[in-house]
Amino acid sequence: MTRCDWCLGSEVYIAYHDTEWGVPVFDDRTLFEFLILEGAQAGLSWATILNRREGYREAYRGFDPEAVARFTEADQARLLADSGIVRNRAKVASSIGNAQAFLRVVEEFGSFSDYQWRFVDGRPIQNEWATLADVPAVTPVAEGFSKDLKRRGFSFVGPTIVYAHMQAVGMVNDHLVSCPRHSACRELAGV
Repeated sequence: MTRCDWCLGSEVYIAYHDTEWGVPVFDDRTLFEFLILEGAQAGLSWATILNRREGYREAYRGFDPEAVARFTEADQARLLADSGIVRNRAKVASSIGNAQAFLRVVEEFGSFSDYQWRFVDGRPIQNEWATLADVPAVTPVAEGFSKDLKRRGFSFVGPTIVYAHMQAVGMVNDHLVSCPRHSACRELAGV
């Protein structure tokens, strides 16, 4: 199988590429998980985060946004001492603030999924990239989504992080056209 070049570095990357990346996600808890993980990844490799994903799931109570929104200073101290996650004070504080902002969005829109997917009119964007060099790091849609998240009180949601989030949860299909996952994700999108 000719996979996208970026995933060929490890078995963890390959498994993520083959089963998750680009698959449309509408479940709020999973969307919250990816928001937290993408923010944690800022300045690091995605492999670093994938290798610590189980640690994050445990530390963040299965990515329950209501539980994370209630984290106290003691919880922050616990997270900063947890070697299973990236121990960065700003990222930990951001994750708790983002959980609170996430819940405000859910209250306003009924679900985070409804809010998020409106940026692509409810349907994944189907790109047709031939090489990894063709794939953008940021798009105007990601810039608009990022700006709106920041306005709503989210942090660690710059346009590059938001575009990576969009790729991860299938709002865009950025698998290379030579990759079998491109057509698989296209089918999942009903295109």
